[in-house]
Amino acid sequence: MADFEIFELGNPVLQSGATLRGAKLAYKTYGTLNRAKDNAIVLPTFFGGQHTANEGIIGEGQALDPSKYFIVAPNMLGNGLSSSPSNTPPPYGQARFPGVTVHDNVMLQHRLMTEKLGVEKIAMVTGWSMGAQQTFQWGCLYPDIVERILPICGSAKTSRHNYVFLEGVKFALTADDAWQDGWYDKPPTKGLRAMGRVYAGWAVSQAFYREEIYLKIGYSSLEDYLVSFWEGRRVLSDANNFLAMIWTWQNADLSDNPLYGGDYEKALGGIKAKAIVMPCVTDLYFTPEDSQIEVGFMPNAEYRPIQSIWGHLAGGPGFNPEDAKFVDDAMKELLAS
Repeated sequence: MADFEIFELGNPVLQSGATLRGAKLAYKTYGTLNRAKDNAIVLPTFFGGQHTANEGIIGEGQALDPSKYFIVAPNMLGNGLSSSPSNTPPPYGQARFPGVTVHDNVMLQHRLMTEKLGVEKIAMVTGWSMGAQQTFQWGCLYPDIVERILPICGSAKTSRHNYVFLEGVKFALTADDAWQDGWYDKPPTKGLRAMGRVYAGWAVSQAFYREEIYLKIGYSSLEDYLVSFWEGRRVLSDANNFLAMIWTWQNADLSDNPLYGGDYEKALGGIKAKAIVMPCVTDLYFTPEDSQIEVGFMPNAEYRPIQSIWGHLAGGPGFNPEDAKFVDDAMKELLAS
């Protein structure tokens, strides 16, 4: 039985000009909206993850405590629950699924929060990786209702280097003959496994491998880690869904919208929310240098890096307890401010 709800969006027109007919936004809520309607927290999903993957940072005693806050976890378009290549009927299904931007996602999430859930103020938006990209977008599009943001291991705009990393991921996946230009009848399993292997070299740091952290977290060898964790995270998912989310990621830019007209610095300056921006010092594609630049243009932001050898995974929900506590403490501090 599904543990989420569906918000029927009608026929929204995307930034690309395509109409996503019968669009659906899957979401799950935790806790209760208070009478003042100001205790809501938005927790967007990340690449390849659905709302359940965020649940490691939700719970009693944690910053995201459902007894205090109304936590809403909207599933990103393309992730298999919300409208995606795998669940959209022709003509826009499979390989014809239109390009969806971070802006598209956040505009539709805003409709969920206001039209469906009746939220008037948002106490905080936070998310990891692509969830962080959505966090930045929320901050600049809706500065009058978003009070705080805490983006974790993500950027306001995808860097050229990050774009190239994703080209490697994309081409590993599509090199499988079974991919059939996106019109496959059976999953391109070789491509999905190759994608996982490419990811493995980027998502954690060199020191993570040098110190053989994978042996300390339950894997019997390096190969066991690569197969069980990295290939295992990819082979059971839909290839076109991954490609749709990669397109969103590669084209992420909080200023690419009519409000800011591509002015990146102005868009960052438009984030009024109190912010703590949390990269990891060893993240190889959402680099701390990018976060420092972003914070420099934000009027009410603090740069607080995660000192960890876990690389990008340092910010992953519940991946590493020490890093998770560091992030949770920052969330508690921000929410108390």
